[in-house]
Amino acid sequence: MSTELVEVVRSGFREGVHRGSVVIVRPDGVLRHVRGSGRDVVLPRSSNKPFQILGMLRCGLDLPDDADLAVGCASHSGEAEHVARVRDILAKHGLTEADLRCPPDLPVHAGTAEAVLAAGGKAEPVTMNCSGKHACMLATCVQRGWDTASYTDPSHPLQVTIRDTLGELGEEPVTVTAVDGCGAPLFGLSLVALARSFGKLVQAADGGHERRIADAMRAHPYLVAGTGREDTRLMRAVPGLLSKAGAEGVYGAALPDGTAIALKIDDGNPRARLPVMTGALRFLGVDHAELAELAEETVFGGGRPVGSARLLPGVF
Repeated sequence: MSTELVEVVRSGFREGVHRGSVVIVRPDGVLRHVRGSGRDVVLPRSSNKPFQILGMLRCGLDLPDDADLAVGCASHSGEAEHVARVRDILAKHGLTEADLRCPPDLPVHAGTAEAVLAAGGKAEPVTMNCSGKHACMLATCVQRGWDTASYTDPSHPLQVTIRDTLGELGEEPVTVTAVDGCGAPLFGLSLVALARSFGKLVQAADGGHERRIADAMRAHPYLVAGTGREDTRLMRAVPGLLSKAGAEGVYGAALPDGTAIALKIDDGNPRARLPVMTGALRFLGVDHAELAELAEETVFGGGRPVGSARLLPGVF
């Protein structure tokens, strides 16, 4: 059962709370701390992306540039460098934007979206935040000689490998398969399994696929998200941290020693994620000045700050 994690205060009045669950696992994958339920299956959404990319590498994806690998793991903002890298991945494999099966969307970054519209542009699949993952899925299929038109089918050999990879890392079978917002298969995991998976990436030996993914994301936090976004801010604030947010209030992260965190906000509101993640890091002894400004999410009224969403006492 979930529990109260974050309170929302507006103009001094307690407006409400966000309920959810958060777990911390030790480097050996054993549960260290839990609030709420860590064993119920959740849909990790984009927090699964590093493990989806791992499945692609295991299928034989050859992507020499680690910056491209980071974009493959990204929920990018659709800024110029993000889109340029996605287009380059496609072009190098004889693909075009028409091959993408993610839906059209405007860039997440507001200024970039405004510029697209001002120039007479429109929502496109390549500016959708999951286009890097989809480009890498297509590249994998080209390199393996697999059908590209059906790459989002759960029975496609690419997706079967990704599902098996998630089950292996999380040390539990995948029993739920859904469709993500981008149209790709979405495999359910418990928060304990999700945390274990993040921990294994950072603890992997140098030279392996797992460690390469962790290192690529940590080396290119801007490509994993974008200007002002959670993952970019958090990985820049905490050296060696690996993190990946997902829709509907999901977040996963791991410290360099393999201690890992996973959380889910029940109502899906993203403003509650960062206060909980910051609280978990502080509980684990992470003490960086930048965390102070990440510990509360500002609540606005009339365009000005009037309150905050903040961690409740006793969660950790």
